[in-house]
Amino acid sequence: MKSLKTLLVFVLGIMILGCQNAAHHSKQTQNGVENGDRVTVGKVQKGIKIGMSNADVVAVLGSPNIVTTDDLRRESWVYDKIATTASYSRSEGGVFLLLGGVGGGSGAATTSQRTLTIVIKFDENQKVRDFAYHSSSF
Repeated sequence: MKSLKTLLVFVLGIMILGCQNAAHHSKQTQNGVENGDRVTVGKVQKGIKIGMSNADVVAVLGSPNIVTTDDLRRESWVYDKIATTASYSRSEGGVFLLLGGVGGGSGAATTSQRTLTIVIKFDENQKVRDFAYHSSSF
């Protein structure tokens, strides 16, 4: 009877470690995705205002991907961001008897992408004169 209790404690310990390991892996994959450096529609709506300087725009959104000028030599900045998220879920189950066992499992995977394009137009004094953005998910 004592060996059965020891086995049960051992199996429960392994299960708890497995759950902690899964939580650790999940947290590791979220690093970089959940940080505050991410460019979002909310950051554009809240942080970008007509009349702000180009230095203030960099402080909010970081450096642009593309810088162009129009025929009056006024700059336009383009931020083009793409994010891909892949998720995989797997479950396993089984019953193990003395020398043999029966087991099975199932799983599913999904992938999604998000894009965010921001165009900021500056006047001749390097102040924001207009901006637009477009976001999509698929």
